[in-house]
Amino acid sequence: MAPPRTLRVGLLICGTLGGAVGAQHGGYYEVYSHYWRATTPANANAQVVIDSYNIKQMEFPDEERISEYDLFMVTGSATNAYDDSIEWVRTLLSFLKGVIHDHPKVKVVGICFGHQIVCRALGGVCAPNGGRWEIGPTCVHLTDMGQHVFGVDHLCLQEMHRDHVMLESFERQFASGELYLLGRTCLTGNQGVVKFYTPSDPEEELEVHEKCHRDIQVLTLQGHPEFSESVVTGIVRQRPDMGTEVVGDYWDNKEGTGRRWEKTDGLDYVAKALWKMLGVMSD
Repeated sequence: MAPPRTLRVGLLICGTLGGAVGAQHGGYYEVYSHYWRATTPANANAQVVIDSYNIKQMEFPDEERISEYDLFMVTGSATNAYDDSIEWVRTLLSFLKGVIHDHPKVKVVGICFGHQIVCRALGGVCAPNGGRWEIGPTCVHLTDMGQHVFGVDHLCLQEMHRDHVMLESFERQFASGELYLLGRTCLTGNQGVVKFYTPSDPEEELEVHEKCHRDIQVLTLQGHPEFSESVVTGIVRQRPDMGTEVVGDYWDNKEGTGRRWEKTDGLDYVAKALWKMLGVMSD
């Protein structure tokens, strides 16, 4: 058997998991390392090596090292992705624009805050979503493209946000096929986008079902495929600013109606799409 293929992931850490959550689960590096290990296909002849960068401390990959990576993942954060008064937010935005434009072979995945800041790098506008929180297991209704990417008609994902990327800010990109919307929820019209590589033949127009996962350059999700019930419950306990009305249906015992106990799809359908995107699993 050939030696395992090494996949290099640059984890751009934009937040912290503190308090009891951090004590139990570690930080974002530990959570994402567990995610990749837990979802590695059984027959995959591949190993993931993760290099982490503390973006809030202005740690970024050197320009000459960017092309060494197969993928950059941008994590969540309690910071507003639209707050350009923060130096690291401005620097991250510039970095992502450079990766997408100048290093197209390096794929980019953005999660929650990462979704929002990557969308800004693609020309989108991030803003508060009317002050409304979206938390815990949430049904994401997938578009035709979302169904093609994930192989199901809806996803249940952990959510933890009250900002959003405005759909109308991508009107031109959606119309031209430069970007595709992946899904929506009752509160958030943009739950993720995907960008494919431009075909070598500009006249070639593939149907949705003909698009190949390996040709995905950028994929974003507003939800958290990497978060477990324990992580989200811990964060909710540490965030009293969410208000009792917002979290009311989240709490309840396992035999009751507490939404926190619903099964989520981050470890299966989303993970499969990521492994296909990296060429480890076939379409």
